[in-house]
Amino acid sequence: MHKAGFVNIVGNPNVGKSTLMNLLVGERISIATFKAQTTRHRIMGILNTEDTQIVFSDTPGVLKPNYKLQESMLNFSESALTDADVLLYVTDVVEKPDKNSDFLEKVRRMQVPVLLLVNKIDLSNQADLATLVEEWHESIPQAEIIPISAVNKFNVDVVLRRVRELLPDSPPYFGKDQWTDKPARFFVTEIIREKILLYYDKEIPYSCEVVVEQFKEDAKSIHINAVIYVERDSQKGIIIGKEGRALKKVATEARRSLEKFFGKNIYLETFVKVDKDWRNSERELRNFGYNLE
Repeated sequence: MHKAGFVNIVGNPNVGKSTLMNLLVGERISIATFKAQTTRHRIMGILNTEDTQIVFSDTPGVLKPNYKLQESMLNFSESALTDADVLLYVTDVVEKPDKNSDFLEKVRRMQVPVLLLVNKIDLSNQADLATLVEEWHESIPQAEIIPISAVNKFNVDVVLRRVRELLPDSPPYFGKDQWTDKPARFFVTEIIREKILLYYDKEIPYSCEVVVEQFKEDAKSIHINAVIYVERDSQKGIIIGKEGRALKKVATEARRSLEKFFGKNIYLETFVKVDKDWRNSERELRNFGYNLE
């Protein structure tokens, strides 16, 4: 009998959801940096075996929105509660169960199996971890709690085995050779955005959106034109940097990662444009592919 289902990963920012997703799927699908709000979309990664198809879904960290982009990010997270066959709620050893109580209340009301994963246990000790697990057990009684360390790959195999056991009998939802629901262009924008997150400070990375305007692929190479949108002229200057050095560094790092990702020679041209206050513009957010429903 074939098993298949949707396994959605939710939790607060910076608890390790994207790192876990990449481990579970075995592909580098979600950008995972040390900065919060790295993931902006809901990203599916599909794990296929002969008798199983697990459709994992990484979501933005749950936060109270300050602008329309964050409202869209919260919509992606909340949508993951409505169509899961199994929910993975990821927390860590620093976070307390009273954070984001509104979202937790929705998790408590869910009728599907919930695996509560306490990540980063390498940063804790046995006694503190036992206390934290007890607190979580009281907070979400129906959840099955599994301590993990995504960075050290500890107990990730246990999570995967348990997920397989909990999946319903079903034919596959996607082709067996498919590993994501996103097109190639999406991963170009994510990889460039990752480099921006790593290279620039403060508000700059969160004010940037990347759009691929050209993606021409042949047998050996891909030619890409990408535009980095910012909200203000001053941000444009920072992104480009003195004599264009900052932008050149980002483009070089992105090109290296893209060549590794696609296994082809990459010719990447990057441009910077100002789109004033795009994070609060419904029209622009829709154009950039965000969910405002």
